[in-house]
Amino acid sequence: MTRIILVYLVIINIVGLLSMLIDKRRAIENKWRIPEKTLFLIAILGGSIGSIIGMNTFRHKTKHWYFVMGMPTILIVQIVIFLFPLGLLFLENIYNMGASSNKVRAFTY
Repeated sequence: MTRIILVYLVIINIVGLLSMLIDKRRAIENKWRIPEKTLFLIAILGGSIGSIIGMNTFRHKTKHWYFVMGMPTILIVQIVIFLFPLGLLFLENIYNMGASSNKVRAFTY
């Protein structure tokens, strides 16, 4: 399961990076563009790191405040959503270790 999630994140971040590149090239050539909603959707679906790297590498959408502020905000929210359950598991393990060590001490007296 972890491997599937990791592969998904790698793929969606490559998609985020490439979507910024493709949209930048289309902007230069005055061709049909990728809608901004789509660029944000890719970031929300897990491609925020790739999108941010694409923005900065290709200097695309860096003058739009909602991209400059929005993409990092999406990334921060994703990190919090990911780390919050891990933090709870960590705290639960610490609590269980403390509870189990108290039980051991109770039997050693």
